[in-house]
Amino acid sequence: MNHLGTITLETQRLILRKTLEADYEPMFKNWANDERVTRYLTWTPYESAEQLKNTYHNYLLESQQKPDFYDWKIVLKDINEPIGSIGAVGIKEDIKEVEIGYCLGYNWWHKGIMTEAFKRVIQFLFEEVGVNRISAEHDPRNPHSGDVMKKCGLQYEGKSRQAGKNMQGICDLSRYAILKEDYFNNTK
Repeated sequence: MNHLGTITLETQRLILRKTLEADYEPMFKNWANDERVTRYLTWTPYESAEQLKNTYHNYLLESQQKPDFYDWKIVLKDINEPIGSIGAVGIKEDIKEVEIGYCLGYNWWHKGIMTEAFKRVIQFLFEEVGVNRISAEHDPRNPHSGDVMKKCGLQYEGKSRQAGKNMQGICDLSRYAILKEDYFNNTK
């Protein structure tokens, strides 16, 4: 793979970019403090913007210079602030696979924003980074996450029983993936 790191990507409504120093406040306000957003994620809502800044936000700032680190803030052009994030939660170099994870502020659910962001990330990873496989998984109790995966061309590969853990406890995982050949066959 030709790792390029988190470079700025753009769509009609969105800018996908690296984390900025000042992002911890809109991250906290727009999604990181909301139990509705974190319900099926692996982390609890942050209690304050300072807590977020001193932990996860600092990790992002320290990590984003690595060429194999991919984490984009989803910035809605209309308001010019981050409303969610999408990035690589796992990379398997030997099979050229990137696993994607994402979350979006509640106020922007069901507007096609995550699908738009994920499609742009897929394009970047296949066309510029040279991955062979992009995968994602979700708790089956959160079917809207799976809907995003399907809209982005990922195919359902099955359910792994009690294979994950999130804020609801031990959970099943529905797995989806798209191969480079699928992507290029559908973009011709």
